[in-house]
Amino acid sequence: MKTLRAFIILSVFTTLTMSSIYGQRKLDEQTVADLQKTNQYAIGVSDERFFKGALNMYDFLLENGVEIKDYEVVVKGKVVADLVKGSELETFFQKYKGKVRISICSVAMGKLNVSEEDLIDGMEPIPTWSVRILQLQAKGYNTLTY
Repeated sequence: MKTLRAFIILSVFTTLTMSSIYGQRKLDEQTVADLQKTNQYAIGVSDERFFKGALNMYDFLLENGVEIKDYEVVVKGKVVADLVKGSELETFFQKYKGKVRISICSVAMGKLNVSEEDLIDGMEPIPTWSVRILQLQAKGYNTLTY
């Protein structure tokens, strides 16, 4: 069942990224109905392109009538260094603040010398990326990782 959900979410993400090329921005009724079976989503990302894509997918799902209760982006890797106050990504994130939870891997923060105070307001450090993804899966979230 989780594999089916992951496949559906991956299909939506692919549609979202391909829509800019082909102009398709509408999900069919069956896909929306399938996605309505759950309303909790988590996407694990490790670079800026996927971070922005995960936030854009939030908009895409809402625009297509998918009800979202919880939406979380779990971040690891070098992009963590770009999720600091005063960055371009801070401006990009403002639209989603209070709507989307952003969890930042503390291991990546340590490797990149990013402190909790450096992070964009509204972003939360977590012990590890992988454990958070597993925790969200255990809680019934549909999850994708990139």
